[in-house]
Amino acid sequence: MIDLDESLFTPLTAEEKKVDPIVRPSIGYWKDAWRRLKSNKVALISLIVIILVILASIVVPKFSQFSYDTNNLSLANKKPNGTHWFGTDQLGRDIFVRVMYGARYSLTIGFAAATINLIIGVIYGGIAGFIGGRVDNLMMRFVDVLYSIPTMIYVIIFMAIFNQPGSGKSGLGTIIMALCISYWVGMARIVRGEVLQLKQQEFVLAAKTLGASKARILFRHLIPNCVGSIIVTMTLLIPQAIFTEAFLSFIGLGINPPLASLGTLANDAQKTLTVYPYQLLFPAAAICIIILAFNLFGDGLSEALDPKNKR
Repeated sequence: MIDLDESLFTPLTAEEKKVDPIVRPSIGYWKDAWRRLKSNKVALISLIVIILVILASIVVPKFSQFSYDTNNLSLANKKPNGTHWFGTDQLGRDIFVRVMYGARYSLTIGFAAATINLIIGVIYGGIAGFIGGRVDNLMMRFVDVLYSIPTMIYVIIFMAIFNQPGSGKSGLGTIIMALCISYWVGMARIVRGEVLQLKQQEFVLAAKTLGASKARILFRHLIPNCVGSIIVTMTLLIPQAIFTEAFLSFIGLGINPPLASLGTLANDAQKTLTVYPYQLLFPAAAICIIILAFNLFGDGLSEALDPKNKR
């Protein structure tokens, strides 16, 4: 060992040994994202609206004194009042209860379709991006073919074939499957792009060096690092599915009676629009509020989960 001359070194004084205190504790990615989301008032209000709508759609039809499907012609076409907040329809059914009941089915369709599309899109896009080469080209050309044809055409044809009115089926499962035909394409493209970037990182090389299988690298290392983009995309898929369902129900290709969604309520109300406009106003307003809340929340979530915004 080399002997060092102690005269070359000067001990630190007590004042110099003092270090600056840590004024801000270190926080993780998700805590920091939640902090940024809370600071976005528009996104936070939208989240509260979504939660309230979900709770109301569950609680109101269950505990209300009025039924969504019981006809009472003596109360037909009543204007909004203290008893019937949104009035009644042409069959005397309470519109407020029916709107909450319709929101339940619209939200169910939106969440179910988004979840199925999430699974398909993540797996398909992840495999295409990770394997690359000819497999990637072949898989993405198939995606391009689906993407080149308007989604609404797929959905309308599927609903027209498999959801026949008067068949005794609710049509709920049919419309969910119809929405899953090509809605996963956008998710697959986003996940593929993320995986193509991430698979060049050092942690992937380290996992390969340690002998990790391709499946483990994909599902344990790559896809979890895409979770921010996946959550945002799924949040924006829900209002798309709700709007598509409302449109299909409005043109008579949605849920079969006596079940009701917001689209079927709007379809029933448009027949008496000039005489009782309030019957269309409330279902249409509910559709707008739900879709707007999800879109605003999705925008806020996108900003919150973006690592570039970390401070």
